[in-house]
Amino acid sequence: MKIGEAASRLGVAVHVLRHWDDEGVVVPDRTPSGHREYTEEHFHRLRVLRACQGVGMSLPEIRQVLHRDEPERVGVIERRLHLIRTQRARLEAAERFLVHVVDCEHDLLTRCERCGQYAT
Repeated sequence: MKIGEAASRLGVAVHVLRHWDDEGVVVPDRTPSGHREYTEEHFHRLRVLRACQGVGMSLPEIRQVLHRDEPERVGVIERRLHLIRTQRARLEAAERFLVHVVDCEHDLLTRCERCGQYAT
C-alpha cells in the first residue's frame, strides 16, 4: 500500500510515517521509482509502534524493541516494565487512599492515621 493509505489506516499524517522511516523505526520497501511501499507486515509493525508509544516509549526505544537483533532490546523492555509496574503501584495506592477518604470519619484528614500513611 502507498504511504497515504498506510497513514490513513493508521490515523497519522503522512509526514509522521516519513519521519519514522527516516529514524529507521519502520522502514518500508521502495518501488523502482523510489516511492515507499508498505506491506501488511509493515502495517503490523506500525501498529506495534503506536502501542509502544502508548506506554511512553521513545522512537529509539521502539526501534530497539522492533528489531530483535538490537543488543539492548531486553533491557529497554525490562526498564519499561519496571516503570509501568511502579506507576501501577502508585495508582493503586492513590486509589486506596481516595476510597478511604470518601468514607473517612475524621474531621481533618491529618487526624486520620490511614490518611497519614498515604502521605509518607
